[in-house]
Amino acid sequence: MTGFASAAGEDGVYSWSWDVRSVNARGLDLRIRMPDWVDGIEEALRAAIKAQVARGNVTVGLRVSRRDDIVRVALNPDGLAQALGLLQQISAEAEAQGVRVAPIAPSEIANMRGVVEQVSGGEEDTSALTAALKAQLPELISQFVASRTREGEALITVLRGQIAEISQMTQTAETLLAGRAEAQTQHLKDSLNRVLTATDEVDPERLTQELAMIAVKTDVREELDRLAAHVDAAHALLASEKPMGRKLDFLMQEFNREANTLCSKAQFNALTAVGLDMKHVIDQMREQVQNVE
Repeated sequence: MTGFASAAGEDGVYSWSWDVRSVNARGLDLRIRMPDWVDGIEEALRAAIKAQVARGNVTVGLRVSRRDDIVRVALNPDGLAQALGLLQQISAEAEAQGVRVAPIAPSEIANMRGVVEQVSGGEEDTSALTAALKAQLPELISQFVASRTREGEALITVLRGQIAEISQMTQTAETLLAGRAEAQTQHLKDSLNRVLTATDEVDPERLTQELAMIAVKTDVREELDRLAAHVDAAHALLASEKPMGRKLDFLMQEFNREANTLCSKAQFNALTAVGLDMKHVIDQMREQVQNVE
């Protein structure tokens, strides 16, 4: 089932963006792409998705960036000592020549070359980032599930319409059985007359057996009954609140099997046409069912 959700946020020096996408698949295939230095998120994310999604090819992407305008600085002890020594020399020389030197503010000393420098600081603490990302997961997954739910509701409407078509075709096939019986009876009479004309002796018992076998091989009552039962089962599955995709997938196979048998047994053009139309609708249903969880 298709679905999409996105979210963004920032915390201190970090900003990020999420996107979650899914397309149809037989099972659950979950793929997560995120920076390898962000720890403690993937396990929580997998658990959150698996708790609410049972089917689909789901891809989750997380992009994290750090603000470049925030620079970490530190005091350089050697640079400070050199600057203070230089200031002492200047002050002593000025006093020796009778020049009064005003006190220097710490900020002025900090601005002297080499006193304060930018540092990498080694590994940074990302615990605050991890906590912020985890806090956003429930809303992200909720949006994603809501998107899939809207898609599912639309698919159910389509599937119910297709099931109604199958039900109508089954009823049409029922109405054709009477005309088919008359056509079969006439066909058997014609065939029997040809046999009697071409053969001097006919074994009545063998003839009865052959006619019975023909009747059994062309009887489609069982197929029509099963098609009607499959229609009821499909409606029951679509009304369920539980995941139904796999069961519907299996039911589509059963629909297709009965439609194939109906066509092979029909021996009546109008009934064959109904069976072929039914197969076309069933194929459309099978494609849609692949999107249902």
